[in-house]
Amino acid sequence: MLNLTDILKLVKATLEEDIGSGDMSAALIPAMQQAKATIITREPGILCGTAFAQAAFTTLDSGMQITWFHQDGNALAAGDLLCQLTGNARALLSAERTALNFLQTLSGTATLTNSYVKKIAHTKAKLLDTRKTLPLLRYAQKYAVTCGGGMNHRMGLFDAFLLKENHIMAAGSIAHAVAQARKLAAGLPLQVEVENEDELHQALDAGVTRILLDNFSIPALAAAVSFTAGRATLEASGNITLDNIAAVAQTGVDYISVGSITKYIMPLDLSMRFSV
Repeated sequence: MLNLTDILKLVKATLEEDIGSGDMSAALIPAMQQAKATIITREPGILCGTAFAQAAFTTLDSGMQITWFHQDGNALAAGDLLCQLTGNARALLSAERTALNFLQTLSGTATLTNSYVKKIAHTKAKLLDTRKTLPLLRYAQKYAVTCGGGMNHRMGLFDAFLLKENHIMAAGSIAHAVAQARKLAAGLPLQVEVENEDELHQALDAGVTRILLDNFSIPALAAAVSFTAGRATLEASGNITLDNIAAVAQTGVDYISVGSITKYIMPLDLSMRFSV
């Protein structure tokens, strides 16, 4: 999903945004001074974003030596040492915020995802992300979801059909929207969002094999699973929280998509400190 070219492009743009015409504070340090630093976590979580942090430091100092003691996907305890860095002092200072921003944001995404995954581990349901990601961090956050134990839904508008209320209204009906989609790109994955039992019946009659049940109550989800009887893969979505996701999963749905895991994240509390 992630490649070095994309990571470098994003990291360089972020560094340029932060440094601008020059890091005035770092300029107080002699240009050739070397330093050592460490990054630790102040709270438990799931690590993600090491490649982004690595790129931030090495972009400003190609000779920067970085030793990682944990890898993406590792569970962290408060106080854990993530990495040790040795290199140009100015580069360490100038790259610090960019590196930590990526690490904290992506680790926060992975950590929140893992909290949801644990709630449904006793069921067959799998956790999916959505397109509700931070601008320009779509691929990075979706990667973080996998580090937290979740799965990716479609990457964007280009790699699958998801026919929602407005698509269906514009097309005239579920059957017509499905027919048009198959005509346009028969091989592309197709999913239809339904909001009630009648629309579920229409989707099944149209031969749809993946259906999103939007804002169904727990009893309605269970009834949909029973009625569908394996004829389609069912995904629950809408107002899913840590408090109710287990009950949703226990209805027998195959997937549960949660926008919160990429939208309402709390960055992991990390810190970089210079050392002797």
